Amino acid sequence: MSVPPTLPQAAPTDAEVTPPRPSWGETLRVYLEPASLRMFALGFSAGLPLLLVLGTLSFRLREAGLDRTTIGYLSWVGLAYGFKWCWAPLVDRLPIPLLTRWLGRRRSWLLLSQALIMASLVGMALADPRTELQLVVWCALAVAFASATQDIALDAFRIESADVRHQGALAATYQTGYRLAMIWAGAGVLWIAARAEIAPTAGATAPGALYQQAAWTTAYLVMAASMLVGVLTVLFSREPARVALPPARNAADWLRGALIEPFADFLRRYGKQALLILALIGVYRISDVVMGIMANPFYVDMGYTKDEVAAVTKVFGVIMTLVGAFIGGALSLRLGVMRVLMLGAVLSAASNLLFAWLAGHGHDVTALILVISADNLSAGVASAAFIAYLSGLTNVRYSATQYALFSSMMLLAPKWLAGYSGAFVDAYDYPTFFIATACLGVPVLLLIWLATRLAPVEPKA
Repeated sequence: MSVPPTLPQAAPTDAEVTPPRPSWGETLRVYLEPASLRMFALGFSAGLPLLLVLGTLSFRLREAGLDRTTIGYLSWVGLAYGFKWCWAPLVDRLPIPLLTRWLGRRRSWLLLSQALIMASLVGMALADPRTELQLVVWCALAVAFASATQDIALDAFRIESADVRHQGALAATYQTGYRLAMIWAGAGVLWIAARAEIAPTAGATAPGALYQQAAWTTAYLVMAASMLVGVLTVLFSREPARVALPPARNAADWLRGALIEPFADFLRRYGKQALLILALIGVYRISDVVMGIMANPFYVDMGYTKDEVAAVTKVFGVIMTLVGAFIGGALSLRLGVMRVLMLGAVLSAASNLLFAWLAGHGHDVTALILVISADNLSAGVASAAFIAYLSGLTNVRYSATQYALFSSMMLLAPKWLAGYSGAFVDAYDYPTFFIATACLGVPVLLLIWLATRLAPVEPKA
């Protein structure tokens, strides 16, 4: 942020120091800027793989007859997202032969990761989890690894595409594309699988008896083809202006600049506050992530059909998330990120209590709509504010590595804990599980309060 020149005759006025508050028209027009539209399409590419290796896959595995404890442990596939900081320096600095010269540093890594996602989704489509579970897991790991790599390059692409004031808007359009992809990877894959099924054998009730591999093969092949949205966007986008980096005199200099300096820079800039910031990042989404692993098995066990789950949780619910994301992005721009961060944390933890009520209420589509509305609206507000918060912490010279560190920490502890969610549900049942996930959000509120108190007060936009 630039500082106005000091006049010799008088100190600068408040109007000179603080930029004027944008009008609502100016605030909303930012969503139609080219950078926002590109982020919308790339957000779709980023959101598509996630459910296919976590949420939708858990539905598929439960329908195939796998027990909840096993499904919970298999969610550790998602830990690939939590360790992406380990190879983020390579994505930040290492050129890809031929591709980088043609497309540039960010777009070359985006295209390579998207190609690997498509190939691995084809593998998941062809493997039957009842007889080839190991192959399904390996393909899911490949999707998660490639998807995490895409996230590293995409986060850097987004951060380098606009200034700090516009990061909230880019986060909102990114979330829009991301959530639309989740509709497609959630509702779309269920609808396709349901329409591709043949009539089940009458009276089939054994675990896995209703599972039809051919239907899921069709659905996952369509998902693999859908990654072309991201591929085409990368090919027709411009590479962001390259940030000048100090030249490396030798391999040691390159490794120091790629692996050590991004983390050292963060510690230098934030000092003692760095540990508080990292702690907040590490637990902010813990309530949602831990609860989310058991959401689809919960719908199956409550007797909701594919069409009901698709329509309510994967379409209507995602629309509510989009509404929340736009509200969160606009409020972050006008009121400051930290205030909206606190609001999102309160709403996210509280909404998990509604699932505990639903578990005791029984199969009721209207009740499911009400619960999903509240939960996804809260998630949208929290996500937009959190992405803007993480973006503001990065130094543009190390955007890919630093943002990967932050977003990895956001998932590492929650994903590890979520692996035990199936065993917890088997031991204590769903209502106790949902209440426990709500309680996990309480320490988050304290960390946000401390971060707000210790950090400089953020001026309103």
